[in-house]
Amino acid sequence: MTGPLRPAFHEGQVLAAADLSATVEYARGGAARHARHLHEWGIVEGLGLVTQPRTDPLTGVRHVEVSVSAGIAVDGTGREVVVTEPVVLRESDFEEVNGADQATDEPYPVFLTAADREPAEPAGPVSCSGSATKTRVEESYQILFGRLGDERLAAEQQPPAIGDPPADPPVRWLVLLGYVHWADGHFSGVETVARGVAARFAGVRADTVSARSGALTLRTGTEIQEGGLALVLTGGETPNLVFGLYQGGGAVAPLMTVAANGNLTIEGSFGGRMSAQQHAGGLRHRHRRDAAAAAVRRHPGTGRRRPGRDPRPADPAHPPLADSALFSPVEATVDADRRVRCRVRVYNPSVNWKQPVEQPGAVDFLVLATVAATNGGG
Repeated sequence: MTGPLRPAFHEGQVLAAADLSATVEYARGGAARHARHLHEWGIVEGLGLVTQPRTDPLTGVRHVEVSVSAGIAVDGTGREVVVTEPVVLRESDFEEVNGADQATDEPYPVFLTAADREPAEPAGPVSCSGSATKTRVEESYQILFGRLGDERLAAEQQPPAIGDPPADPPVRWLVLLGYVHWADGHFSGVETVARGVAARFAGVRADTVSARSGALTLRTGTEIQEGGLALVLTGGETPNLVFGLYQGGGAVAPLMTVAANGNLTIEGSFGGRMSAQQHAGGLRHRHRRDAAAAAVRRHPGTGRRRPGRDPRPADPAHPPLADSALFSPVEATVDADRRVRCRVRVYNPSVNWKQPVEQPGAVDFLVLATVAATNGGG
């Protein structure tokens, strides 16, 4: 096996057509391998299915005209497919593939694939021999309609070998653009997702993503939109991780911030199976193991528990759990009397293998103490 062959020239060499073609193919192969192995194939820009309302002049049926917007895609062989201007989809092409189908609400897939064509007009000098052979190849495209379910063919395509150049026709690689609905002999709408398969967009393969500006931002759209989600990783003197929403000027309003020391700040509520109370913008807590329905009493004006009010143990009627027992929390709350209530659901096959039972359980509770500030600020 050999690696890619790079053309080399020397003074006085007679250059044949194959030598010049090899120069072009070497560059094409390198670009294709870069696109194929450092990126995920799919739509790079544009190529959306756009609709315009229409009315059939003969039947009066309202329908839509569907066109593919200009854009670029990279297929799984690393070949670039460029659509330079919008293309209106022809209903006759659809009927040729799916015209015999029964009426259905299911959408049909639309694919883009690369195609080579000879230019309509000569794009370069004619050979001195007077040959009519064209000296240019138009790297064009073809838009295809698939049958119901053909969208899964795109996911089953296999990329070429590591060192292969981009595939040229008749090899065909399908890039899914979306779906069209068909009714009464016309297109009636478009979709981007159907039967769990969405139009595929290009991506990147990387173990490391570095930012030269000191801040790395992730967002779910190509443009900044007010109210859109953003994740910002910031370095420098105050490194942190911010999850928030875009504001009108493009700044990100934090909803959750993780500082470099591990401190977590949340602007909204904190929820889950066991809720936590928020006080003064943060959580201050002290842990203590207690049993279900244990009473927590304090002297007025202090945060100390009253003497003699030790937590009572869990219900002694229930034996210790075996190693094979499974349990999940059912309740972990604090009532208006400051009583901690905890119940768990236990499945203990050594005691009752038919069904789980509920019983009191132990819980870590939070004791929050506050005192009024004195004149001295203490």
